Amino acid sequence: MFGMGFTEILIIAVIAILFLGPDKLPSAMVDIAKFFRQAKKTIGTVKESLEQEMNVSEIKQEALAYKKELLDAKEKLAEVTDTSKISANLTSLSDDMIGDIDMEPTEEKPQVKEEKVTFKKKKKNNDDKEENIDV
Repeated sequence: MFGMGFTEILIIAVIAILFLGPDKLPSAMVDIAKFFRQAKKTIGTVKESLEQEMNVSEIKQEALAYKKELLDAKEKLAEVTDTSKISANLTSLSDDMIGDIDMEPTEEKPQVKEEKVTFKKKKKNNDDKEENIDV
């Protein structure tokens, strides 16, 4: 009680009995109890009036709403920046990209014929002889 041990309370009671005497001690104890009760009631009243003046309850509700929004944003940020999910997404992305590249053509693409490049040089005389040079 009030940070005092049993022995300290006992010493205070003995001193009170010596100074007040056994006949005045009960009325003094009642007066002390009334004083503490009144002080507690006054402190409660002051606290209530201050809360009403400052609208603390409304401010608390707003603060809790902001706190909830911040926690939601934090969770979303954690989901976005989660490296394990990012690496899983990158792995699946590369797998998808590899799957998109097929070795066999799936659509009909125009076939390119291989041609042999030759340079034919014609002589100016009327001979129809041609000289083939392969590269």
